Amino acid sequence: MASFYGSGGAGGGTIAKDALGNDVIEAAWLKTHGPGDRTLTQGLKGDPTYLVVENDKTLATYGINAVCTHLGCVVPWNAAEKKFICPCHGSQYNNQGKVVRGPAPLSLALAHVDIDDGKVVFVPWVETDFRTGDAPWLSFFIKSVQISKASNG
Repeated sequence: MASFYGSGGAGGGTIAKDALGNDVIEAAWLKTHGPGDRTLTQGLKGDPTYLVVENDKTLATYGINAVCTHLGCVVPWNAAEKKFICPCHGSQYNNQGKVVRGPAPLSLALAHVDIDDGKVVFVPWVETDFRTGDAPWLSFFIKSVQISKASNG
């Protein structure tokens, strides 16, 4: 097993699925997707998640969750403008999913991309967000749920 972070694999992640529901195989994916490509796959919890092909023709070590942080619309990649633009209320995100124009309050969520026996695996992102230096936005949600549960008894 080759793993970028050592935390993926069958026990700790979700195998990425293509539009037809097939497992995403890294070598085959890279033969049909060129540098700069961002294509939706099925990721963690079934969420639409972009796989990113870097300029050196390798997969990025992160995937970008396509669910807008404003109201949950799926945000398409606009290759001509090199950014994600939400069709619902116009939020915009740069090529790494960092919010650059609201009303979205947060950047798109990240997932680690690991390779397990040639298959692409998404693993939850729990570290600092490299785009902003902030804790991952999911951790804010988890903490608020924990606080709510603790106060309710």
